[in-house]
Parts: sequence; C-alpha cells; structure tokens
Amino acid sequence: MPGIDECLLAAMVVPGARGASLVDWTSGLALGTVGDSPDGDHEATAAQTAELARMAAEQRAFSTDGRPVEDVIITAPSGYHLLRYVETAFDSSVFLHLWLDREDGNLALARLRLRGLAEQLVLG
Repeated sequence: MPGIDECLLAAMVVPGARGASLVDWTSGLALGTVGDSPDGDHEATAAQTAELARMAAEQRAFSTDGRPVEDVIITAPSGYHLLRYVETAFDSSVFLHLWLDREDGNLALARLRLRGLAEQLVLG
C-alpha cells in the first residue's frame, strides 16, 4: 500500500501528467506535490482547488443517492484537472489533484488510475 510520495509518483506515470498533489480540502494545504503546478505555485493551486473540492463535496445536489462525490473534472484550454476524493478512516477531507496536458492526456485512463491510487493510498 503506497504512501503519499509513492502515490503521487504513480500518478505522474499517467500519460500527459504535468503535476500531482494531495490536498486537504479543509485547510487548503498541499500534503504532497510532484511535477509542475498550473500557476507555478503548488500551495496557491492547492488552496484554490480546495475551495472547489469543498464546495462540490458539501452540495447535496451532486449526491442524489446519498453517496459522496467521487471526483471533479475541470476542462481548461491547456489541460484537464482531475480531483479525486480519498476516503480515509478519519474525516475524509483529502483529495488527489492531477493536472493533465490537454493534447497528451487521457482523461478516462487518468480517472481509472486515480481511483485505484485513492483506494490504495495509506495516510497516517
């Protein structure tokens, strides 16, 4: 079972991956980062994506059957941002953020890989 660093390095193997991070959406802090950041600042990106992740997770409109949101996909002109929520034994307030190049990235493959990584990730 991988820890944070191993998980982020495995995420960077996804075709088109430009950067990855594990973020606590309660505090907006990056718990780990690897690769590039869209604006060159991993901490600022973590804080900005945390706002979006928190908003999506707390809205009942996105969870019609009572189950939590699994992921959020953002399409930008230069790439894709995939936020995958990680279930934990404590408060489950963390998510994986993968930034993919739009031309080289494979969004479907990235979703599958991040789901697997989120399920295997060991926090503690």
